[in-house]
Amino acid sequence: MTTDDNFTFYEKPILDENAELVPEGDFIAKPNESMYYVSVDPSGKLGWKSCDLIYEDTHAHVLEVLTDKASNSYKAFLRKLGISYIIAGKDSLNYEIALDKLKNLFGIETLMLGGGGVLNWSFIQAGMCDEVSVVIAPAADGSSETPSLFDTKEGLSDDRPVSFELQNAEIKDKGTLWLRYLVKSI
Repeated sequence: MTTDDNFTFYEKPILDENAELVPEGDFIAKPNESMYYVSVDPSGKLGWKSCDLIYEDTHAHVLEVLTDKASNSYKAFLRKLGISYIIAGKDSLNYEIALDKLKNLFGIETLMLGGGGVLNWSFIQAGMCDEVSVVIAPAADGSSETPSLFDTKEGLSDDRPVSFELQNAEIKDKGTLWLRYLVKSI
């Protein structure tokens, strides 16, 4: 549940600033899809070209999680493409509202959070993540540009420590290690 600009190939959305006013609230283009790609995009900035995400052998309907900061022109852009969206918060993402709407409007019971460090940590800090799955490859990149697994961002999360409880450890091909942890309650 996240999206980085690279999934839209860093394209900017083509917005019609004179678009008709869209109805308030959520927009459900495809309520019964077998798979959704849930994109957290609070301000509405991703330049989708289609309502479908195809990645290798995965095909999913794009579903945007917006806040009230997303413009009318961006919501009109999503509607034109047939991309579903929910509004979950005024100025910042309300995790509880987002997860509630995903469950009640789209029947989503389980989500995989595949975000960057900020989104991962924000969901953990909000108490909205019950398991952490980490794959460690036998390689390293010491660059300061390398993303971290967890990262605090002011206004989205704080730096309260969180404990994990190891549930499983598996050695995979070529020395890769897969660790699964339960997140202990905050």
